[in-house]
Amino acid sequence: MDSLSQLALGATLGVAVMGRRTAVWKAALWGGVCGTLPDLDALADFGDPVVNMVLHRADTHSLFWLTLLAPALAWGVARWHGETTLWRRWWLALWLALFTHPLLDWFTVYGTQLLRPFSDEPLGLGSLFIIDPLYTLPLLMGLGVALVMRSPRGLRWNQAGLLLSCAYIAWSAAAQQHVKDVAREALAGQGIRADRVLVTPSAFNTVLWRIVAIDGDTAHEGFWGFLDADRQVRFQPYPRGEALLQALDKGPAANDRLQRIRRFSGGFYRLQEVRGVLQVADLRMGQYPSFVFEFAVARRESGVLVPITPQDVGGRRDIGRGLAWLWSRVQGQRLPPP
Repeated sequence: MDSLSQLALGATLGVAVMGRRTAVWKAALWGGVCGTLPDLDALADFGDPVVNMVLHRADTHSLFWLTLLAPALAWGVARWHGETTLWRRWWLALWLALFTHPLLDWFTVYGTQLLRPFSDEPLGLGSLFIIDPLYTLPLLMGLGVALVMRSPRGLRWNQAGLLLSCAYIAWSAAAQQHVKDVAREALAGQGIRADRVLVTPSAFNTVLWRIVAIDGDTAHEGFWGFLDADRQVRFQPYPRGEALLQALDKGPAANDRLQRIRRFSGGFYRLQEVRGVLQVADLRMGQYPSFVFEFAVARRESGVLVPITPQDVGGRRDIGRGLAWLWSRVQGQRLPPP
């Protein structure tokens, strides 16, 4: 999730656990710090955009490492404020703020390596968009009241915000399962034999959902929303460039970066050659024909694909036009994607 959501969740948990044992602002401050801390890996630059992508949400999002870090942080905070008798309580509060950060990220589609150092498999349910106001606003409202009122009633507001945000997460997971059923029904009705199917919400909401189905060398993309009049999904097919992949696997242009993207995306990738440059895109984020993570990985020279230093070529979209389409489509209007 975005940094504001993570900060709000950490601060809310800090206040909920510490209660009236310490000042509300202290609990909110340190909970927010720990809720944000794992995302400091975004500042790391490995000199390669592909490596930067696959190593984000890696070691700093490990449940194991964060659990080991929590007692040391709690001891430092307790001593700083002269509250060593509350050390164990600080430990619980800060551990929850740290631990829930990668768990919240797991609900997005990006891929979080929760099990490091034992496994580097990226995990993601994909039931929440990375920015969702309906998740974040209850946390901010409850926390804000708790900071202003500084009373038992304010603490109850904080708890209510936390409960509402958790309920929204549960709704997102249930909604995703329903849309998966709609997607399977639509795919079967249209004779599309999908090897794998991705169902994830469109930007900023859990009403309109994006569906991507992989059928061999073809990706089928469609949208379905809870305000649509029926269960029909209009899929748009586009090629995935499997022939290029076969050529790469057999030729000198095979490279580690491409394999990293294939694994990180869980098989939801596309290859295309644009003006002699081979580009690979992660199909999970964005929508056809523009995707957030797309990289140039090889160049054709004398008829042969030669590896190049990866370059980020993704994310070029008309945001205003996309938002206008999104608003209309969420309301159930059957419009072709921009």
